[in-house]
Amino acid sequence: MSPAVLDRAFAALADPTRRAAVDALRRGPRRAGDVARELGSTPAGLSRHLRVLRESGLVAEEALEGDARVRVLRLEREPFDALRSWVEDVEAFWGDQLASFKDHAEKTRGKRGRR
Repeated sequence: MSPAVLDRAFAALADPTRRAAVDALRRGPRRAGDVARELGSTPAGLSRHLRVLRESGLVAEEALEGDARVRVLRLEREPFDALRSWVEDVEAFWGDQLASFKDHAEKTRGKRGRR
């Protein structure tokens, strides 16, 4: 995933209201009004946050089968997979750094006293 895509995802998730909306959608697809009620917001108040989530690619909106007026929001898996991969890469870097430091400390332990 490109850095720009990760930047948009992190920027979208930086807001607590948007993270709460993502948490609500983790339990399954929902209508915007249902998400707003769950968060104690109005649909109009949540609208901007949902737009940011859609534009970032984290959330998709689709018409409900049988009624094109009803829109349902759902999480998109791919951006979250990319975020997880990025975090795992960073975590692996620090794990490698700590392992190298441990090796160094074990190799040099006791050498100071032998001078």
